[in-house]
Amino acid sequence: MKKLKFIISGGGTGGHIYPAIAIANELKLRFPDAEFLFVGAKDKMEMQKVPQAGYKIEGLWIAGLQRKLTFQNAMFPLKLMSSLWKSRSIIKKFKPDVVIGTGGFASGPLLQMANSANIPTLVQEQNSYPGITNKLLSKKANTICVAYENLERFFPKEKIILTGNPVRQDLLDISNKRNEAIEYFKLKEEKKTLLVLGGSLGSRRINQLIESKIFDIVANDIQVIWQCGKFYIEEYKHYSDNKNVQVTAFIDRMDLVYAVADFVISRAGASSVSELCLVGKPTIFIPSPNVAEDHQTKNAKAIVEKNGALMIKENELDEKFDEVFQNLISDEKLQNDLSKNCKELAKPNATKDIVEEIIKLIK
Repeated sequence: MKKLKFIISGGGTGGHIYPAIAIANELKLRFPDAEFLFVGAKDKMEMQKVPQAGYKIEGLWIAGLQRKLTFQNAMFPLKLMSSLWKSRSIIKKFKPDVVIGTGGFASGPLLQMANSANIPTLVQEQNSYPGITNKLLSKKANTICVAYENLERFFPKEKIILTGNPVRQDLLDISNKRNEAIEYFKLKEEKKTLLVLGGSLGSRRINQLIESKIFDIVANDIQVIWQCGKFYIEEYKHYSDNKNVQVTAFIDRMDLVYAVADFVISRAGASSVSELCLVGKPTIFIPSPNVAEDHQTKNAKAIVEKNGALMIKENELDEKFDEVFQNLISDEKLQNDLSKNCKELAKPNATKDIVEEIIKLIK
């Protein structure tokens, strides 16, 4: 059998990058001698994260359209032409069997060129409200793997497969990692732990909220692991002087932090939502209002409607946070119900199911 080749493209944020890496890892398990090439946007975080995961990556000179008139927008046609041209040459040289897109700007030109070269393509959409790139690509893609129901209004119905979102394999069983996690993060075993997640780039509004509430939270005999994002670490790291608070730009061992967290405050990016359902943690979602089509609110709502999580919109934090948070930490029945209900919504086999769909496309 000839050696298989896969190109995977996605990036801009962790939400597009980690699913791409999870898919590659699962494909590698099935086809140990397959060749992989990632394609990303030149100055985005995938250019670091993908090589760290052990894969080669090529960068395209591409960025999204801004919502207002900017110099960036004036450059867009030029960047698009350059990216289409480079994508074409990457595909000609690498000769992939299947091309997989997980969203983000770079996957647009690449899958477009794969389609015109008659190479099978699969699109993986993480959100309950698809981004513009995936909407455009769906017309020509062979298969579209989705994580939420009712996406027929955006994608051709006959191409949709409901798989869930790929999550890191090390999250599938964290039940026996609590002691290791307590040691790793140097936590006190008898205290409850709050985990704060602002997404891979951090969240200014969540950081401001936690800063204003941190001493009240700690007074409830709670210790805090606060992922504030790389843009904000200088501003907030001094809170780590408090022995019950750890502020970090980024968390490398998500398996351990989920194993030890009793409650979570998080953005509602698709990957975070999928991971939190899988690990079954009582969560307050604070969706980012600054994302396309307000898709984080829609992601969170899908879980809240099934009583799997709580949600506070950013513009309601001042009036609602104290009450919602106090209810959560003091009501054990509520914690157990949220945990049980969100676990029922998890799709632990998502990565394997997506890989099955990719295998069907190999000619």
